[in-house]
Amino acid sequence: MNTELFGVIIIFILSIILAIPVGKYIAKVFIGDKTFLDPIFNPIEKFIFKISGINATEEMNWKQHLKALLSVNMVWFFLCFFILLFQGSLFLNPDNNPNMSPDLAFNTAISFVVNCNLQHYSGESGVSYLSQMFLMFLQFVSAGVGMAAAAMVFNAMKERTTDKLGNFYNYFIKSCTRILLPLSAIVAIALLFSGTPMTFEGKDAITTLQGDSVAVSRGPAAAFIAIKHIGTNGGGFFGANSTHPLENPTYFTNAVELWAQLIIPFAMIFALGFYLKKRRLSYVVFGVMTIGFLLLVIPTVISELNGNPAIEKMGISQATGAMEGKEVRFGPAISGFWSIATTVISTGSVNSMHDSSMPVSGSMQLLAMMVNAFYGGCGVGWLNFYIFIILAVFISGLMVGRTPEFLGKKIEAREVKIAAFIAILHPLLILSGTALASYFAAHDTAMGYWFNGNATGWLNNSGHHGFSEMLYEYTSSAANNGSGFEGLGDNNPFWDITTGIVLLLSRFIPIIGPLAIAGLLANKKYIPESAGTLKTDTTIFGVMVFAVIAIIAALSFFPALALGPLAEYFSM
Repeated sequence: MNTELFGVIIIFILSIILAIPVGKYIAKVFIGDKTFLDPIFNPIEKFIFKISGINATEEMNWKQHLKALLSVNMVWFFLCFFILLFQGSLFLNPDNNPNMSPDLAFNTAISFVVNCNLQHYSGESGVSYLSQMFLMFLQFVSAGVGMAAAAMVFNAMKERTTDKLGNFYNYFIKSCTRILLPLSAIVAIALLFSGTPMTFEGKDAITTLQGDSVAVSRGPAAAFIAIKHIGTNGGGFFGANSTHPLENPTYFTNAVELWAQLIIPFAMIFALGFYLKKRRLSYVVFGVMTIGFLLLVIPTVISELNGNPAIEKMGISQATGAMEGKEVRFGPAISGFWSIATTVISTGSVNSMHDSSMPVSGSMQLLAMMVNAFYGGCGVGWLNFYIFIILAVFISGLMVGRTPEFLGKKIEAREVKIAAFIAILHPLLILSGTALASYFAAHDTAMGYWFNGNATGWLNNSGHHGFSEMLYEYTSSAANNGSGFEGLGDNNPFWDITTGIVLLLSRFIPIIGPLAIAGLLANKKYIPESAGTLKTDTTIFGVMVFAVIAIIAALSFFPALALGPLAEYFSM
């Protein structure tokens, strides 16, 4: 047990240490300072801008940033939808995988465009190599979009009074070429030399130890798996995701993939401090996020190491902890840590089956996505936290009788209304979707086109756990996470379409809101700091932000958690 915990601690600490220089590098990239990769990427970026006809030096206001962001995402969605719909007739399909149904293609295209990668299909049999490659492209660009949006907000926070907030395409291309691509290459090489396949050949026939002949799927997996983690995407090349021995062969690759999904969310917070030259502010933000993360991780790891109480009552020894749904090569401690890292960071990849987790672990995984503000995905993690900073500044200002100000700009009614709307939207999407699905399941409704049979047919488990499965699916969709309690039958029009709508709304509205707030604040008159200014780089303010997150985000979901994983825990 001590060895397992030591491994968890080392990976976490190493990720934080390495995130500081990576954060400094990211800040230099966004500022436009010289970096050691300039000789490699300057010619590439100039070529991209030349053939696209884009002027990367043209300054944009926040509305122009938003227009560019939404336009490119719309193009990617239609391209992906077309490829998935007709993949059976297109090239690079050696295993002859069939076309996707329209509803599944709709869900999958949206899911990868919005950086969620909610997969209602199995990678080996659900998509062709052409589809896998285009999905890999989306894993780059969706992460790049989030980072470009964060860079615009950084810029708005830095400037005193302006509506010139950099160029979206410049931030986007640099995020993909100078940050995502080099880090993905490092991870891909580590995976390749550890046994992960990288080939365009079809299935390979092998003979097992039992003498059976089986066909083993392979493909260009190493590159796909690298960007799935670096870009906090999480979509598995194989259906079993990172529990699959070819996606995640060893404890070493497990550590590499964990580091890969932690590094950019950590580094973006440090990049904020370097970019604004306000490192204390970044330390406060990182401290709040880390405390929240540890409050989720510690109960999860303890719960998984203690084993299943139902099995303990049968007199069966559980010396290795709760091992149902876990890989022996990893163990319960690192699996529990991964389950919170992947849900907090919105990666969504899994190295164990979350449906088999202990109820305490399941509730922590759900809460990590419900809060959706601790570290988060590439760029968008900061955008989510930014909303809570605005609310905390406003509430703190009212409490102490001072005008709410953040970095020299007054927080007024318009900004607070936008922030409040974004904060309320998240629980609204999750709870309304879960309520609808629960109503149909409780009444065993005949679903017609929406599902082949009655609604109870999509549940493999009844009672509290069945409710948790439906709650998890909508929570994962709204948090752009993509993991799931896989006891749920979700490949059908009802789940494909409803979660697809949630995916769209929960990705773009929470990006639009922070961009609008940052743009509005950037246009305001700068007010120099005075004795009456509320300082936002202090421990006290950090506590205030944490309290706002706990009250607005966490407590909104307590009744739902009480009906699901908490009720399951107390019934064991």
